[in-house]
Amino acid sequence: MSTQLPTYKELLDAGVHYGHMKRKWNPKMLPNIFMEKKGIHIIDLNKTSKGLEETGKAMKSMAKAGKKILFVATKKQAKDIVAKAAESVNMPHVTDRWLGGMMTNFATIRKSVKKMNSIDKMLADGSLSSITKKERLTLTRERNKLEKVLGGIANINRLPQAVFVVDISHEHIAIAESKKLGLQTFAMVDTNSDPNKVDFAIPSNDDASKSVKIITDYLTSQIKEGLEERKNAKAEPKKADA
Repeated sequence: MSTQLPTYKELLDAGVHYGHMKRKWNPKMLPNIFMEKKGIHIIDLNKTSKGLEETGKAMKSMAKAGKKILFVATKKQAKDIVAKAAESVNMPHVTDRWLGGMMTNFATIRKSVKKMNSIDKMLADGSLSSITKKERLTLTRERNKLEKVLGGIANINRLPQAVFVVDISHEHIAIAESKKLGLQTFAMVDTNSDPNKVDFAIPSNDDASKSVKIITDYLTSQIKEGLEERKNAKAEPKKADA
């Protein structure tokens, strides 16, 4: 994974510049639109690079400070890419569906996670040996259902400090909850959305998996750098004491 900002050509090859049809546009995206071609808006890749660089810097410093960033992408073409990217830097993620109240009602969500963990424990330690096969199957099914929706946030005990979202129109509930709680918001924003709804907007095609991957890969490389610097900073005082 490259820690270098993707080149203009790499962004072009990944189709990052393809926006939506003109009739679907959000006028607030005007400053980020380069031109219109055959009824489709073309995103200004200079703006993409700038947004990507600024977002990467902010994410890196958050990771260095030990803060958690929640990755959100429930669209079919983005979910696997984003889940893998988040896991590679040990960040929480929501890629199945966003449950209303996932952030604003975090205590209730934590209860569901605890329930999932306790089913795990019971299935593993044999304390359920007296239940029937059917009851075991019901429990396993319930556990798998919880895992699908909550697995990506099972390891966080408190709210993340920021969210990274692919497609703010699709994930508008996640953005609204994050805003309500004062979390930092980072996002890939296509020509049909309002970039002012987030703190850090990366003007980009949020529908094509190649585009999602090149943007997400760069951001996770920046988080990795931040985590490395944090690890090294912690090791420094130890060396001094030795």
